[in-house]
Order: sequence, then structure tokens, then C-alpha cells
Amino acid sequence: MDAARQLRFDDGTPVTAASGVAPLGDGWLIAQDDSVIAAWRRHGGVTPVRVLPAVEGHDTFSEAAGTKHLKPDLEVACPAEVDGEPAVLLLGSGSSPRRMRGVLVRLVDGVPVVAAAELGPLYARVADRLGLPMDSVNLEGASRHGDTIRWFNRGNLMAGVRSASVDVPLEGLVAAVLGRGEAGEVTVERPLEYELGQVEGVGLAVTDAIALPDGRVLLSAAAEDTPNAVDDGPVVATAIALLDGERVLAVAPIPEVDGHVHKVEGLALRGVEGGTIRLLAVVDDDDTARPSAELDLRVELDQSGLEQSTSGIAR
Repeated sequence: MDAARQLRFDDGTPVTAASGVAPLGDGWLIAQDDSVIAAWRRHGGVTPVRVLPAVEGHDTFSEAAGTKHLKPDLEVACPAEVDGEPAVLLLGSGSSPRRMRGVLVRLVDGVPVVAAAELGPLYARVADRLGLPMDSVNLEGASRHGDTIRWFNRGNLMAGVRSASVDVPLEGLVAAVLGRGEAGEVTVERPLEYELGQVEGVGLAVTDAIALPDGRVLLSAAAEDTPNAVDDGPVVATAIALLDGERVLAVAPIPEVDGHVHKVEGLALRGVEGGTIRLLAVVDDDDTARPSAELDLRVELDQSGLEQSTSGIAR
């Protein structure tokens, strides 16, 4: 870890529950899974971007306020295009019927423009392809591979659900969000499962992913002690894993900050230089009083993968 910073909007209010990050213009768009407002982090400031209408009068949601069940739970932020122009695709987790929306954010004359749609039929197809009941769906990450989005279901070993993914065509997904196609007609292919190991008896489960230039995938994972896809629990460790297809090549722990385990929920690729991968990561600490952290992570690869192998994390 090269640096850690707190995220705050320009007016001083904290960015909370940062759950995904992707490039937008000259900065980064950060999804907050407890809000309908995203954060556009650019040099010198962080400005709000409304990505969905208020829900029953609320822009933010929490368990303490009794509004957690209302949140859209936007967990994925992934690079996309709309009519050949760069955009960011945001996707809900699918862990309840309210959490099955897709959002596209693109710039028109430097100003963010937003489109959104309900994608319930697509989430049902994903659940069917993974062989899961809908209450086990918790889609928290995505990596882009050319014209394909690999969409990752977090899984929960306590509930007998392994981390997994499916591939969906970017063009069909974008069309469904823009209302140019039907969500139920988007193809869902190539289901894969991943064995990420355990820490202190708690299974590691995927929270986000990015594709490397050679086609392999780096994903973030958290060992969170929770019995289901909705409730939060204590996070005992977080890690970065290197994948080749469904093979987990290596796993390495994400360093703690002042003894605190940061639950990384969003990854973006900043650059690749030889065997050095530079990542921007954002953190959801499941604490509305704590500003989300932004981390500069550096992953060093050797010929076999990550320098620290699976034995460096399982304990």
C-alpha cells in the first residue's frame, strides 16, 4: 500500500460506503452503495453526481435510520461506452428486488448525463445460470474484457455459496440500460466458480475485479462473517487474488492501515509496468460515521503470480 486517503465531498461531508470506482473524464466516478449519489473525484476536489432519483424521499440509507431496505445498493462500477463515447456502468447487487437497476454515466460537454433502467429479468437469468436462488444473488464486482463484462457474485461459504461469475455482452447490457433492448434478452454465458480460501474460518469472497492486459484478472476479496447476502458482519481480512480463468493462481493479503482491516469493494487499474500493477481501490467500512478510504495499491507479480502465495493469507 503506497498511500491511503479519506474521501470527502468539497463541502466536507464524507463519501461513505464506497463500493465501486471507474474512470470518468479526467477523474474517477465512485459509487456509494448507501446512496443514490455518486462521487466524481477529480484533481483538487470531489463533487456529487445524482445517479438515481430519491427513494421515498431519501438520498442516503442506513440500518440505523430504518431505510437500509430501500437502497439501490449500487456495487459495480465498470468502464463502458455509449455510442462510441466513454461511460461508466453502475449495477446493483441484485440482493433484493430494489437492487436490480443499471445506470450509465457519460459526459456531454463535460457534464455528467445519466440513464437508468430496471434489469430484474437479467438478474433472474444470472441466478438461473449460476444455479442459485434469488436470495443468494449478490453481484458485487465486474471486470471488462473487450466487448464482454465478467460479472462476479460474491458468494458466502457459510451459506454454501461459492464466489462465481458469468459473462454478459457489454453491448447488450448498455442497450438494456438505455431502453434500446430488453433486459431479459441479454445473454448470460460461461459460469465459473472460484475457491479463494479462508481466514480464521471465514471464507474469502469476491468484492470487485479488474482485467489485466494479458487477460488474467485481479480481484479483491473479503472474509466477512455474515450468514447472508444482505447483513453486514465483521471483516477479519481482505486480499487480492490473481485468476487465470477459474484457476486461482495466488492470493495475497491487503495490508492493514493502523491495525484496521479495510474492506476494499472497488478496484480500478491505474497502470501496468512490467510486473508491477498499480491499482486505485476504494473502501466500504460499513460505518456511516467513517469517510471511505481511497488506497493506492501496488501488486508485484513474479513468474508464478503474486509474490505472496495462498499460504500467505490463509490462517
